[in-house]
Amino acid sequence: MLRYLGKRSLHSLVSLVGLVVLVFFLARLTGDPTNLYLPIDASPAEKANFAQVHGFNDPVLLQFWHFVQGALRLDFGASLRYQRPALGLVLEAFPTTLELAFFAMLIALVIAIVTGSLAAWRLNGFFDRIASIISLISASIPNFWIAIVGVLVLAVNLRLIPTSGTGSVQQWILPVAVLAIRPAGLIVQIVRGSMTSALSSAYVKTARAKGVSSQAIIFVHALRNAMLPVITVAGDQATGMVNGAVIVETIFGFPGIGNLMLDAITNRDFAVVQAAVMVTAIAIFILNIVIDLCYAALDPRIRFT
Repeated sequence: MLRYLGKRSLHSLVSLVGLVVLVFFLARLTGDPTNLYLPIDASPAEKANFAQVHGFNDPVLLQFWHFVQGALRLDFGASLRYQRPALGLVLEAFPTTLELAFFAMLIALVIAIVTGSLAAWRLNGFFDRIASIISLISASIPNFWIAIVGVLVLAVNLRLIPTSGTGSVQQWILPVAVLAIRPAGLIVQIVRGSMTSALSSAYVKTARAKGVSSQAIIFVHALRNAMLPVITVAGDQATGMVNGAVIVETIFGFPGIGNLMLDAITNRDFAVVQAAVMVTAIAIFILNIVIDLCYAALDPRIRFT
C-alpha cells in the first residue's frame, strides 16, 4: 500500500508541476497588470517604476525562475490588489469552498444512494419511473440556471432566504442545494444501475431465501458491492465541485476560492492565480488518493493488487 501511495504521489507531483508551469505562462498572455493598477494619466516613468518593482520588466523566463524559487519556499508573492501574501489569501478562502463542496456532496450522496437503491429494489415500478425522470432532469440542468431561478423565486419573490453571504445557516441553503442537484441526479442513475446488477446476483437470492429483511439486503449486502462505480463518479463530481464552484460562489457572493480566483484573473493578479491553482490542484490530488483508499477498503481484491 505504501508503495502504491508513493507511486501515486509521484504521478501527482509531475502533473502538478506541469499544471503550474502552464498556468504561469498562460496568465502572462492576459496582458500587463501595469495598465490596470495605475491611473490612465500615469506617466511613462511611473509605469516603468511599477513594472520594475514587481518584476514585469524582466524576461518571462527570468520571472518564471523567480517564481519557482519562491514556490519552493511556499512564497507566491504578494497580491497586487490586496497587498498581502497571495498564499495567505488563498488559504483564507479555501476552507469556505471545501465546506460548501463537502455539504453539497454529502447531501447529494445521501439522496442518491437512498433513491437509487429503492428504485432498483422495485425496478420499473412507480417510484423507479419518477426517480429516473427527476434524476435525469436534475443531471441536465446547468448550475447557473438553477442558481438564478433559485435567487429569483426563493430570495427575491418569496423572501424565504437571503440572496448572498455566509453568516447564517439560511445563507448556505441555496448555494448548497444548487451545487448538490446535478451530482445527485447523476449519482442516482449510477446507484440504480449498479444496484440492479447487485440485487440480481446469487448471494442476494440466497439472502432472500433465508428470510433476510429487505432493508438488510439493500443497504448491507447489495449496497457495499455496488459502491465501487458510485465512488468513482462521486469522486469525479467532488473534484468538480472543488474546482468548479466559481459560478455558485460568484452568484451568491461566497468568499471562496472560486470567487477569489475569478477576481484575480479579471485583475491580472498573477500571484493569487498561481497560489489558487497550486492549492486547488493539491487538494484534488489528495482527494483522488482518498478515493483510491476507499476502493481498497470496499474491495479486498484491489487492496492486495
